Amino acid sequence: MSDDSRTLVDKAHAWWDTRIIDIHPGTIEVRGYPIQELIGRISFPDMIWLMTRGELPSKGQSKLLEAALVASVDHGPHAPSIAIARMAITCGVDLNNAVASGVNVLGDIHGGPGQQCMELYEEVRAASGDDLAASTDRALDSFVARNGKIIPGFGHRFHPVDPRVAPLLALVEEAARDGTVSGNYARIGVEVEAALRRRTGRAIPMNIDGITAVIFSELGFPPPMGRGLFILSRSVGILSHAWEQSQRNERIKGPMPKEIPYTYSGPERRSLDPDR
Repeated sequence: MSDDSRTLVDKAHAWWDTRIIDIHPGTIEVRGYPIQELIGRISFPDMIWLMTRGELPSKGQSKLLEAALVASVDHGPHAPSIAIARMAITCGVDLNNAVASGVNVLGDIHGGPGQQCMELYEEVRAASGDDLAASTDRALDSFVARNGKIIPGFGHRFHPVDPRVAPLLALVEEAARDGTVSGNYARIGVEVEAALRRRTGRAIPMNIDGITAVIFSELGFPPPMGRGLFILSRSVGILSHAWEQSQRNERIKGPMPKEIPYTYSGPERRSLDPDR
């Protein structure tokens, strides 16, 4: 082989570089672990942690991650990502297309608040001194100045009190007591809720995005991974609804029954013919 050819082969060999998986004929190793040693011995949340973090989690870390993933799986067909997947199925697409359609709308407003809440918590943590309340107020002032008055992770358009928050917060507090996590982000989340009450004079309770932001932050995930983990969780709900809809043999099902018209707010009827 000539020197030029060897250089080209070396360049091709180095084109993709990954620390995640090593595959050869008859061999699959994930982060150095042979796949046959992982099968049947670790849970799916353990596998998520291994893939994204490089090491296996402790039992406590795995328990918290699993709880957050379970809690975020679904919120009914009125959730846009679920509704879109169901409508996509009635248009004749396959499951993969329907799931992708649902996942693709998990943006900054529907799907991204957990990430944004993690960013807020991190801002509070970075600014915090002896007075957590004062640090939280400063961080909220800065956040509102940049992003507007809606605070991601707090308040819910459907639930006066999100039923998922209390059990998840209890798990974080348990994990803090046994040393699995610090508990710092749980305290920050609770203080943000208190600060919102001070600022508005009413309760704006933590929601699922706020509590999973606590958990993912406690577990050491960076904010963008908060959105990624939520998408992993919600994909299960999207898949489930898309599959259920596929069994119903309904065609081209829109967002509302055809008997309920939409509102037209355009110009009055007109014509290109001046005599009409």
